[in-house]
Amino acid sequence: MSILASLTRAYTRLKDVPPFGYSKLEVGFCIVLRPDGQLAFDPIDLRTTNKKRAVGPKKILPTPLVQRTSGIKPNFLWDKTSYSLGISSKESDRIGEQHHEFVSFHKKWLADTNDDGLIVFRRFLDWWRPDFAKGQKWESEIKDQNVVFALVENYHSEYLHERDAAREVWDRILLSEETIEHVCLVTGQRDRIALSHPPIKNVDNAQSSGAFIVSFNDDAYRSYGHGAGDNAPVSEKAAFQYTAALNHFLANDSGHRLKIGDASTVFWADAEDAEAALLAEAVFPALFDPSDTEAGARDDVKILLERLQRGDQDIGDDLALRAGELAEKVRKGVRFYVLGLAPNAARLSIRFYYESDFGDLLRNYQRFVDDMRIEPPWYDGFPSLYRYLLETAVLRKKDNVPPNLAGEWMRSILNGTLYPISLLSTVLMRIRADGEVNALRVSMLKAVLTRNFKMEVPVALDPNERDKGYVLGRLFAVYEEMQRAALGDRVNATIKDKFYAAASSTPGRVFPILENGSTNHLAKIRKVNYGRFFNLQKLQEEIMDLLDPADEPYPAYFSAREQAMFGLGYHHQHSAFRARKNTQTEAFSGETSE
Repeated sequence: MSILASLTRAYTRLKDVPPFGYSKLEVGFCIVLRPDGQLAFDPIDLRTTNKKRAVGPKKILPTPLVQRTSGIKPNFLWDKTSYSLGISSKESDRIGEQHHEFVSFHKKWLADTNDDGLIVFRRFLDWWRPDFAKGQKWESEIKDQNVVFALVENYHSEYLHERDAAREVWDRILLSEETIEHVCLVTGQRDRIALSHPPIKNVDNAQSSGAFIVSFNDDAYRSYGHGAGDNAPVSEKAAFQYTAALNHFLANDSGHRLKIGDASTVFWADAEDAEAALLAEAVFPALFDPSDTEAGARDDVKILLERLQRGDQDIGDDLALRAGELAEKVRKGVRFYVLGLAPNAARLSIRFYYESDFGDLLRNYQRFVDDMRIEPPWYDGFPSLYRYLLETAVLRKKDNVPPNLAGEWMRSILNGTLYPISLLSTVLMRIRADGEVNALRVSMLKAVLTRNFKMEVPVALDPNERDKGYVLGRLFAVYEEMQRAALGDRVNATIKDKFYAAASSTPGRVFPILENGSTNHLAKIRKVNYGRFFNLQKLQEEIMDLLDPADEPYPAYFSAREQAMFGLGYHHQHSAFRARKNTQTEAFSGETSE
């Protein structure tokens, strides 16, 4: 199923989305009218203060007929004040023209109405002058806000655009818009074609006024003489439905949104069993950002998340949710969709799109978890994908995450395909740049080696592993430990600070130097702690014995694969030293290690 078709289908299941021809938009003020069309009292401020900014509530309003840029086109029974009242904080010669067009548009369509409320609004248009707002205490606050209208007798319960007569007029206006008829590519039915699609909003870093997935806004994009939306005919109804569903999912409080790199990621489920679909939608964000899971999350979500991260192998056949009550429904009966959107001028780039059974997604995610498993693990629980991505960014700033890398990695996780090879090179580059080899970075290196290079990579320290990169990584950690044992922890710059980047890429140049330096360090250790001297020397010899004597022990250079194994070996051996030190400290203080 295509992106547009799946979103159109999702729209039909959503309960809190506007009907065709309407949109959820922010409203700042309500103007209450007396029967003679004049203001009953000062306009009502509907806004509330949110993060030091006054924000109006979202109301279901007749949708704008066009995406206003340079043209003048009023909205029906609501608009910003430059149109509805002829006032604005921005000085422009167009304000008078905008207000005139607003008045003319409504007088044309309300000329024959018999509805009392619409007649009152027509009287308001005849009476109102922009000068009436001057000097009013509400003038500065209302300027450039969206304004709706209501009658004094029922302004608490109904706005003018919600009246049945207003809806009938609005339906006639929609049908009056010029268009053409074609077979819709989404529904397969012949219908009125949307020449321009409604805007998609709330995509991070995209235009605030909205952007588009389908757009033909220049003659260069015409095909065989077809203009605008006629190049890819989508019915007005289908265009409205897919954008309404997508805007609903993109809302910050929708529960259907994640941030993956520069991609605003939305997801939704389709299932005959509504509870199974809701469960799948609750599980998915917890998979990629466990820290975001609410403390009061459903028990079945917590159980599934814990089992996935623990690496239970039977997750595909038995989700163990509520003793299996929902297991089969979630595993086989839920179709799941994930869409990643990123800004690209006035259009949106599709970073990734995933569609499959939710059971397949769970299996692919579990494979990802297995690929990333490392010992010792990250200290702060199972990290989110966002936390991993920060390790690929300069200074660990989210704005520095390589944009294409995030989308490609997410796509490979969802589909169970090879990881982007740029993940390997990016992590290696960050390690060489700042010298930090931690569990998160080593997990990413291990994952690429496991999946892309089909290697049997040790999860924890393997004293028998003979891969040259892994062995030399362990040996480098031993030389670092020798320096620390000889000189203490207050060394200004350790051999890791000075030599890690060169040792991991060109070991032939560095290891002879480290080997000579280790002789001096061992001599100092022997004088103060013979047991420590004996253990380190013995470990050094055992690691050296793993190298093939018939081969050059220190190659001139290492490939990216070998550099990754070097980092893995270093991390395992370095962590073993730290664990031994912590155990000794606990024993000395009378504590026991769990």
